Amino acid sequence: MTDVHVVGTGLLGTSLGLALVRAGHDVTLEDAVPTHAALARDLGAGRLPGPGEPSGPDLVVVAAPPDVTAGCVLDALRRWPQAVVTDVASVKGVVLRALEASGVDLARYCGSHPMAGRERSGAVAGRADLFDGRAWVLTPTTATARSATDLVATVARAAGAAVRELDPASHDAAVAVVSHLPQLASSLVAARLASLDDDAVALAGQGLRDVTRIAASDPHLWTQILAGNARAVREVLSGLADDLDRVLEALAALEDGGDVPGARGTLAAAVAAGNAGQARLPGKHGATPTAYTTVRVLLPDEPGQLGRLFADIGEIGTNVEEFHLDHGLGQQLGLAEVDVVPAAAAGLVHALADRGWRIHG
Repeated sequence: MTDVHVVGTGLLGTSLGLALVRAGHDVTLEDAVPTHAALARDLGAGRLPGPGEPSGPDLVVVAAPPDVTAGCVLDALRRWPQAVVTDVASVKGVVLRALEASGVDLARYCGSHPMAGRERSGAVAGRADLFDGRAWVLTPTTATARSATDLVATVARAAGAAVRELDPASHDAAVAVVSHLPQLASSLVAARLASLDDDAVALAGQGLRDVTRIAASDPHLWTQILAGNARAVREVLSGLADDLDRVLEALAALEDGGDVPGARGTLAAAVAAGNAGQARLPGKHGATPTAYTTVRVLLPDEPGQLGRLFADIGEIGTNVEEFHLDHGLGQQLGLAEVDVVPAAAAGLVHALADRGWRIHG
């Protein structure tokens, strides 16, 4: 059993406490706002320390906002001279630079970043399963003791995460593309909806919902994240802006029936490049991506229908690889998209039709 002290009881700190308590670890909680720590305790994320506690935690996890993370890490290193200290901030370079400037010994510090989160924030949004199967990146420096890195890895795995290691600069460059750019893109696309009339917004389908899902994120938190990783995000956005400029030029060439040679090729190349990038996303359980066949089933918007569909698929013996549900405009119907391995698709279509399901397409 590892003694873990969590500093900061928002979404990540509370979720980590819940996960570690579930795994049998002793977790103490601390927050700059005592009410927040008390709420996390009441939710089962750990206990509040008694007088003089924690006297010697094995690991201190700083789960504070990004703009105060470095100060909290420095404080923890000084308060507990035997403990390993990590943080879960989503940018690492800015934290490391502040720590290096302080002159503190970094042997007991190993930065980390769980690639998990929700659109909601605060302790009440905490979940014990938030880290299950998610990547947790460790960012040790050349000064970090191997024992410190190993302890952080052990605790991350206890929370259910899959551990990866990157140096801080590589981490920040990576998350600029896989996390920070999607957030900005989602927010910018969603912002276009503000000026549309209700009839236009009503045409939105699952594609738009997918693209804009994370646009509901906390602006205050994301301002801190983007400011902390400004250089890497700017470089990624510059490349995206170049791509957008080429698309804009091609569209301008095709306006009003224009037929400038090469313009259509530019549009096709943009979409094809997206195909190539999307194909690189990890497949099920992190394996090599697999091409699935989508079986589309019209689903009455009534209680029990989704459960009945899954029960029928289970009786048929087909494994569901991915699942999406879209809702029809002006109709009490949903469109269930069931992704299966290609060899199972035809049999599933016939078996579901035999059970009375309406197959779409």
